[in-house]
Amino acid sequence: MSNTQANGESNIQITKKAKMSGDTATLHLDGIPPEVLSKVEKYLQLFQLSPEMLQEVSARLRKDLLRGLGKHSHHKAPVKMLPTFVRATPDGTEKGDFLALDLGGTNFRVLHVRVEEEAQKVLKMDSQICAIPQEMMLGTGEQLFDHIATCLGDFLESQNLKGKTLPLGFTFSFPCEQLEIDKSILIRWTKGFNCSGVEGKDVVQLLKEAIHRRGDYDIGSVAMVNDTVGTMMSCGYRDQSCEIGMIIGTGTNACYMEEMKNVKRIEGEDGRMCINTEWGGFGDDGSLDDILTEFDVEVDKTSINPGVHIFEKMISGMYLGEIVRLVLVKMTKDKLLFKGQISETLGTPGQFETKFISEIEEPDSGLENAKKILTELGLDWDPVDACVVRLVCDTISSRSARLCAAALATLVNRIRNNRKLDHLKTTVGVDGTVYRKHPTFSSKLQKAVRLLAPQCDITFLVSEDGSGKGAAMVTAVAQRLAHQSRLLEESDGEDNDEEEEEEEGQ
Repeated sequence: MSNTQANGESNIQITKKAKMSGDTATLHLDGIPPEVLSKVEKYLQLFQLSPEMLQEVSARLRKDLLRGLGKHSHHKAPVKMLPTFVRATPDGTEKGDFLALDLGGTNFRVLHVRVEEEAQKVLKMDSQICAIPQEMMLGTGEQLFDHIATCLGDFLESQNLKGKTLPLGFTFSFPCEQLEIDKSILIRWTKGFNCSGVEGKDVVQLLKEAIHRRGDYDIGSVAMVNDTVGTMMSCGYRDQSCEIGMIIGTGTNACYMEEMKNVKRIEGEDGRMCINTEWGGFGDDGSLDDILTEFDVEVDKTSINPGVHIFEKMISGMYLGEIVRLVLVKMTKDKLLFKGQISETLGTPGQFETKFISEIEEPDSGLENAKKILTELGLDWDPVDACVVRLVCDTISSRSARLCAAALATLVNRIRNNRKLDHLKTTVGVDGTVYRKHPTFSSKLQKAVRLLAPQCDITFLVSEDGSGKGAAMVTAVAQRLAHQSRLLEESDGEDNDEEEEEEEGQ
């Protein structure tokens, strides 16, 4: 037994107590006989994380943040702490027309966004969704970017914008090394993508080359936007105290405003910069091995990127369904479920979708949903099976929420310590299907983070289109700051200009 289990009560024990106090969480235990429950507990206690263990996870991440920020330790750090070159949040003076591209999963979006200073609001104009076929996700980079350029061209045509050259915010939700606001090198593909010829290349350049190959339109300045940054910026327009962006969807990641003096890889001591943590890579150096279950190890081993993004694989939507499936398969092999019979569908990787977890955990309709899903999976179930499946889903989604809380606690505690505050009041912009769609995920995360960061008062704001509005806001803020710095440079260089003119006239 690992120290995770040794250090605390299981979900099931806690839920038993809740039953005595009339808590609604007991729905997951109704209909499971005690002798079955004790056997089920042996599998599920592997996923239990005590408060002490969550504190320990948070402390380990704190060390990794420092390694990621360090000038010499960065290259070996599993949590990359990438500078985004976003140095400010919106101030309300941003205005104009912007394009936004959003590539972060199996769909790709193109948007036209108008920002009006007078109304101090973002007016989202229009958007179009393009699918990315599976074979394209595993094809060449040129194919992928040609597809993006085609979608963008079709959209501009439909909006009568082909003659205009508009600035563009490009949300590209993969680990990148950003060298400038408009220069971003892909470190590695994740989330099922593996296009050749892109890793190690500048994705802005690849996009521009694809547009130039078409030759029928052009774009203005480009701002690269990680989806977490877009989430923070879209919420920052509504709430000036939003300084953290967090995604819990297909993947998981977070960004926050760090003091420039701590960002050792970028020159300059003043002000702040948004840091894209890439916390999905937490554990890639083995630091979470003691809390990995055999099911996590299997998910990692059979993924397209073994050994990479270990933390993400315990938490995010791309993997939660598969963890549940593996637990159900093992229980069935051990004759604890479905009369020991594994259907062909349940035996096939990827067939237990993460959205099933949300449906099965619905407070009112969950059991009925479970029965329907088990039937669709070709399983011969009885009512006890349905209740056990519900408990498995609850246990695995609860672990995900608590691990996320431990990581978020690390960030808010860091901001509080950076600013030498006794008490921090801050806002977190959040997005992602797991956070939005799961019936209890957000409340479990918030409850756990209050325990782990008691000196921080955190407001959670669900992002309104971070990769659309947020990308436009990053582009707008970048333009505003660039304009301000150009004005400074022009005024600084006036004397030199006069000297040059005199020389030319001689």
